[in-house]
Amino acid sequence: MKRQAAKSFQDLIVWQKAHQFVLSAYRQSENFPKKEMYGLTSQFRRAAISIPANIAEGFRKKSKPDKFRFMNIAQGSVEECRYYLILAKDLGYIDTKTLISQLEEISKLLNSYSNAILTPDS
Repeated sequence: MKRQAAKSFQDLIVWQKAHQFVLSAYRQSENFPKKEMYGLTSQFRRAAISIPANIAEGFRKKSKPDKFRFMNIAQGSVEECRYYLILAKDLGYIDTKTLISQLEEISKLLNSYSNAILTPDS
């Protein structure tokens, strides 16, 4: 049974999960110290936003290599966020369990989506 093709990036589960992660990242980073506003808070939020933004941008690309490149950039932003969460935890700013769990799910979905892009049509 073939899945119905997504009509917009908003139909993609990976984008939906990434968007939820951004919302969670914003809420959690509110607890960072004010001195981090232009440091960790800004960097973490920028990297988080980059995940669904690159998924959205890649969705409309016509060629498979272009689509894959944007998914790869999104995956790089996942790893960047992972580091910022390690740092935030080590600095004692927040409990990162929920955010790390969300990132793991997004990473797995991105891998699946990327592999599907590279798989020749049957």
